[in-house]
Amino acid sequence: MTDVMDEQRFATIANLWNSRAKGLILEMDLKIEQADKNGVQIRMPFNPDFCLDEEGTMLHGGVLTALLDSAFGLANFLAIDDVQTMATLDLRVDYLRPAKSRADVMVFADCYRQTRHIAFGSGKIWFDTGNKEEVARGSATFALTRGNGGSLLDKMKTTGPGS
Repeated sequence: MTDVMDEQRFATIANLWNSRAKGLILEMDLKIEQADKNGVQIRMPFNPDFCLDEEGTMLHGGVLTALLDSAFGLANFLAIDDVQTMATLDLRVDYLRPAKSRADVMVFADCYRQTRHIAFGSGKIWFDTGNKEEVARGSATFALTRGNGGSLLDKMKTTGPGS
């Protein structure tokens, strides 16, 4: 029974996360491929508007950083039940090789540890080319507020998309 309830909760969270996308995150057209307590895997379709070069193959590092930060947020949201608010405290991205490809970008992020007030995440980015050679690797810490005022999920449900 718990597995079914977890799957429903994860699906609800993923749908809310998608429906509330704004700005750059909306432009990224992110597709959630996996979303559970073990982490998230998200696909960002290739977009030449995010490239730095005339050939349209070299992705801007800021796009990769925003992608990781967003994936970390979703991973935390899935791993932690009673969060009221969440804010990125620290985000580190190591760029391991040039982000040069016309393939979709894949990101995996997880919340590997949490305390009452802090969540810790790790993640990686690669192109969907079959070899899964990492383009970047990241880590982050997030400040959490927990309490009796209802979870972030409850607030998202009542305020609706874009609030």
